[in-house]
Amino acid sequence: MSTNVTPPNRPLLFLSDDDVAALADPPSAISAIRSAYATPADEGRNPGRIFADSGREWMRVMPSVPTNGRLFGAKSINGSFANGLRVSYLISLFDKETAELVALVDGNRVTGLRTAATTAVGTETLVPDRPLTVGVIGSGFEAQSHTSALSLIAQFESVRVYSPTAENRAAFAAKFGTELGIPVTAVDTAEAAVRGADLILCAARSRDESPTINSEWVAADATVVSIGSTTPGQRELPSDLIARASVIVADGVDEVVNGSGDMLAARAQGVDVDALTASLNAVLLGERPIDRHSGLRIYKSTGSGLQDIVVAESLVNLARERGIGTEMPIGIVTTRK
Repeated sequence: MSTNVTPPNRPLLFLSDDDVAALADPPSAISAIRSAYATPADEGRNPGRIFADSGREWMRVMPSVPTNGRLFGAKSINGSFANGLRVSYLISLFDKETAELVALVDGNRVTGLRTAATTAVGTETLVPDRPLTVGVIGSGFEAQSHTSALSLIAQFESVRVYSPTAENRAAFAAKFGTELGIPVTAVDTAEAAVRGADLILCAARSRDESPTINSEWVAADATVVSIGSTTPGQRELPSDLIARASVIVADGVDEVVNGSGDMLAARAQGVDVDALTASLNAVLLGERPIDRHSGLRIYKSTGSGLQDIVVAESLVNLARERGIGTEMPIGIVTTRK
C-alpha cells in the first residue's frame, strides 16, 4: 500500500458485448495484427497462458505488452462448472506511460475477431496471388468469421463447405454465396470439400478428437489453415499431413509445437515439428522466406494475449472517436513506488 497516489486522468471506458459488436471492424483488426507481428517475437513481452484451476472453477490469463501501441494489459477467461460450464472474458487495458487503467472490454466477441484477423495475416503469407478454390470444414461461428476474414486477403473463386449437420452447411452456403458473390456449395463429406482445394480451412474439431481431414485428400501445393486444435488433447490435422509440410507458420511457436494435440502427435510419430515451424513474426520480417506456389503450407494457431490487446486497443480508439461505450464515474488510483 502507498499513500502517494494519483487519481485517474480521464474516465475509465467500459465496452460491453454490444459495444464491441457495433465497433467490430475486420480490416482494422487485420491491420492491428499485421503491425503487431511485424516485430521480432519477444516472450518477455508475450508470455504463455497462466492457469488457475480448482476443478470446479478455472481461470486463464493471457498478458501482453505489445511493442507498438500505447496500451498493455491482459485477457482473463473465467469459467465455472457450478451450473454447467459458464465462461466470461474480460480484457483490461493500461496506459504504458502512467500504468493507469484505461479501459475494460468484454472479451467475448474480441476473441473471435482477433483469431480470424490473425489467421488472415498468417494465411496471406502462404497463399498464391490468384483465384483460389476453398474448402471449409465447419459451419459455425469460427468457420464463418474466418471465411469472412480470409476473403479480405485472398481471391476466392469458389467455396465448398462441409459440416456434420446438413441444415447448418446449407445455411453457410446460402449466406456466403450471397455475401461473396461466388459459387458456395454445401457438400456431403469432408473429402468432397477438401479434394482439389487450394486453401483448406479447418475450423471444427471432431467429436472424438480425431483428425477431421485425411492427408491423401490434400493437394501437393495446398495451404491448410488449422485453428480448431489449441490444447494437448485436441486433434484436427493428421500426423502424416504435418509430415508433408514444407513450412508451418505459427502465431506462437512454443504453444503451437508444445501445446497443440496435432503437433504433439506428429512429434510422437517422428516428425521434426520444430524444424518445420516458423513464427509469424519471422515470416512477416522476411527472416523465413515462403514459397507461396509450391509445397504444402500450414498455418497453425493457438491464440495469444498479444492479439487480444492490440485488437482491443483498436476498438477503444474507435470507441473514443465515435462516442461509443460507457465512461465510468470511478476508476483505480496509481501509486508511486
